[in-house]
Amino acid sequence: MGRHASTPSRPPIRQRCVRAGVGMVAGLVLIAASGCTSPSPKSGAGPSSTATGAGTAASGTASGAGPSSAATGAGTAAARSDPPVSTVVDRLDTPWAVAFLPEDGGALVTERDSARLVLVRNGAATEVGRIDAARPAGEGGLLGIALSPGFSTDRRVFLYYTAADDNRVESFRYADGRLSDGRVVLSGLEKNRTHNGGRIAFGPDGYLYIGTGDAQDRSAPQDRSKLNGKILRVTADGRPAPGNPIGDSPVYSYGHRNVQGLAWDPAGRLWATEFGPTVDDEVNLIRAGANYGWPEVTGAPHRPEFVDAAVVWPSTADCSPSGGAVVGGALWVAALRGERLWRIPLDGDRAGAPVASLQGRYGRLRDVQLAPDGSLWVLTDHGTDSTILRVTAS
Repeated sequence: MGRHASTPSRPPIRQRCVRAGVGMVAGLVLIAASGCTSPSPKSGAGPSSTATGAGTAASGTASGAGPSSAATGAGTAAARSDPPVSTVVDRLDTPWAVAFLPEDGGALVTERDSARLVLVRNGAATEVGRIDAARPAGEGGLLGIALSPGFSTDRRVFLYYTAADDNRVESFRYADGRLSDGRVVLSGLEKNRTHNGGRIAFGPDGYLYIGTGDAQDRSAPQDRSKLNGKILRVTADGRPAPGNPIGDSPVYSYGHRNVQGLAWDPAGRLWATEFGPTVDDEVNLIRAGANYGWPEVTGAPHRPEFVDAAVVWPSTADCSPSGGAVVGGALWVAALRGERLWRIPLDGDRAGAPVASLQGRYGRLRDVQLAPDGSLWVLTDHGTDSTILRVTAS
């Protein structure tokens, strides 16, 4: 969970909730997913959040802590209608993550519970592979996906999945509509029915970032020799990336509970979403070597040994932040329990007040990513009746 570094910070400002039934306020809003992914009743009130600035980072490496800031109350801007939404494809089985192919407008989508990789193109979904080693259960299964930075030539697709004994990342060659040549990149990540993490993405520095959960091992996030409860940074073949902050280790940041989203802004700052326990879902601005406090603290307690969260939703019923994307000067977050899309304006290393849209209209939202046509693709989370939505961002 997020906490603040040793630099002085302003007291956080408690943000007002966006109430259910109110239209989208000043654009789409970023939201965080809940601590677990079990179905939950719809919440009447939108998230309240506390936002404080965190340290700056550039091109995948972080600098010292920057000035802190506090976001003003969400829900103070004039309300307006939700953005246009259409359906890309329906009847998917628990889609978890999406990666857009560079050459043909198609997208590869992981299905957590079926362990299938499907190609979505022209309104249809076609299976292109099934990860036989995956063992879906609870929150585990086929999770994150990332394309190699050199995909146009090497055709490598990276997948995070839950196997029989662990969580792991494996790369495959994707060509002619099928997967082949599997190579394990990183294995030995502790697994459980919950808190498996699973988001992966290549950063602007060309290295692979891996968000892991604590797998219900509360000792792991503060133990820098363990890989759970961390954000890891590795080369494409799984070695610790050069310049990592903790010796010859893949650990990039630690003290996390269950990282669910990774997104970089144009300046190279890494923002991560994280499930809280029964309180304090978070967005964190990630700095190399920083400790985000779990399980000692959550939210923004202003303890010098930890980094405060940039945004905090005190009630996980409003949020449960999953996938996120930085688009148009804002961080967009898909909310599971909160059943809405959050937009968080970004100003350098400061996060502004979250604003919600699509509240309660499409149920649980698992991921949001920028599509090549400039729209947002939003993955819903409804078992075998899941959908990908196209949302016009504004």
